[in-house]
Amino acid sequence: MLSCAALPCSAADVGAEQVVAAIEAVFGVVPGERRNHTKGTCALGEFVGTKEAAVYSRSELFSGKVVPVVARFSLSGGNAKAPDTARSARGMALEFQLPGGGLQHMTMLNTPMFGAARPQTFLDLMVAITPDPATGKPDPEKVRAFKESHPDNRAQADFLASRNPPASYANSRYFGIHTFKFINRDDQVTLVRWRFVPLAGEKQLSDDELKSSPPNFLEAALIEQTREQPVRWEMILTVGAPGDPEDNPTLSWPEGRQQIKAGILTILAAMPQKGAACESINFDPLVMGDGIGPTADPVLLFRSPAYAVSFGKRLGGL
Repeated sequence: MLSCAALPCSAADVGAEQVVAAIEAVFGVVPGERRNHTKGTCALGEFVGTKEAAVYSRSELFSGKVVPVVARFSLSGGNAKAPDTARSARGMALEFQLPGGGLQHMTMLNTPMFGAARPQTFLDLMVAITPDPATGKPDPEKVRAFKESHPDNRAQADFLASRNPPASYANSRYFGIHTFKFINRDDQVTLVRWRFVPLAGEKQLSDDELKSSPPNFLEAALIEQTREQPVRWEMILTVGAPGDPEDNPTLSWPEGRQQIKAGILTILAAMPQKGAACESINFDPLVMGDGIGPTADPVLLFRSPAYAVSFGKRLGGL
């Protein structure tokens, strides 16, 4: 686990094992499966970066050459049978296979902000929504107390509550959530946030579709869409300005920041995750190639040890 030298002590006081155990207490355990974002779909594709992005980062992602990609689309939470109509976050995780055997991971959500400014908030949320043994449901008073005492959770919760879920994984934006460092060939550092915007356009379920859609339509829809034609997203970078928050993923940057078209992600095929390429990947967001680096965001830094605990349990068949 990271020490206080690498992670603010207020965040390091929360252990990765503690958070994973809290997730298990909420959702239970499916042996050998991820503890969070358990329900998911694998996909394969490629990425081609732009010269514009190469000005800011020397990463091989932006060489202009085709970079193979293993992707995973998912629902947040540890319920392997969660309905695809749930008002929860959707995830897109990408592993870029760089020349020479290097890797770059990007793990994103379809919300422009995260629901915790520090790991303690996420842990407190899991504790608050842990089912009461007597009712099998979370205690409403504990949930209310959490909401009142954790304003950093509010923006993401309001975002999810005010929008219907996407009609397809392919028709959703995905946000990097955190701020990252782009480092160019002159070692100049630029703070950026990234998002992937679907070229087919965004589409949410209508209120009628929300009521009538089956519980497992997202995987089949993505498989069918990729059979008909490739599915594409444009990677957009937002360049930070002095004073923009870089270590708090719950705060959005102001409008009007410089935008850069950084590349095109193309998904060529999708398939159930069992036995597919994405199943065994630990999409640790701190797996980065040269030219991209983390900031001191305590949530970003905490995700790596938490993912490692979950991954270790999966490898052990637990």
